[in-house]
Amino acid sequence: MPAEELISEEYRAQQRALHENPEYGVASLHYAPLVAKVMASMDADELLDYGAGKGRLGGALSEQLKRPLRIHHYDPAIPEWAAPPAPCRFVACIDVLEHIEPERISNVLDDLKRVTAGIGVFTVHTGPAVKVLADGRNAHLIQKPVDWWLPQLKARFEVMAVNPMPRGFWVVVARRLPWWQRALFRMAGLRR
Repeated sequence: MPAEELISEEYRAQQRALHENPEYGVASLHYAPLVAKVMASMDADELLDYGAGKGRLGGALSEQLKRPLRIHHYDPAIPEWAAPPAPCRFVACIDVLEHIEPERISNVLDDLKRVTAGIGVFTVHTGPAVKVLADGRNAHLIQKPVDWWLPQLKARFEVMAVNPMPRGFWVVVARRLPWWQRALFRMAGLRR
C-alpha cells in the first residue's frame, strides 16, 4: 500500500517532531512483558514492531526473553524505518492505532492484516492522551470504545483474546484464513 494511503505528509511531519521528545513513544516499554509472554508461548524469535517509534520494544524484549531475536521496525515517521515492511509471523502494534488519522484507519488495519503472517499483539487506548499535537489536537486522534474497534479487527483477523486495561484494551489476533481453508480445517476436525 502506498505510504500516502497510511499517513499524510503533514501528519508524518507532526509525528516526526513529536518523536524528538524523549518522553514520547514510551508505552512499548510498559507492554514489553506482555509481548514477551505471548512471544514465548508461541516460541517466536522474530518480530515486526509496527509503529516502532524509537524502537524501544525490541531492546526490552531482548532483555526479557534472553535469546536472540530478529526485530524488524516499521514507522512511517522515522525515515530509516519508513519502507513498507514484509509480512512477519509475529507482529506487535503497541500504542499506535489510536494515533492514526481517522480517515486512514481502514488502510492501516488492512496493512496490518497484510503484514501479520501469524500472530499479532495490539494495544489500543480508548480515551484522550496526555500529549497534544502542534495543531492543538489530542495525540489520540481516534478515541473510540472497544465496541467500535472489535468489529474493525474481527473483519480482518481471528481475534483470539480481548483483555481490558485501565484506559483501553489489548488483543491477540491471528491471521484470518480464507473461507475455504477454514472449511477444510472444520471438515478435518482441526478447527471449530
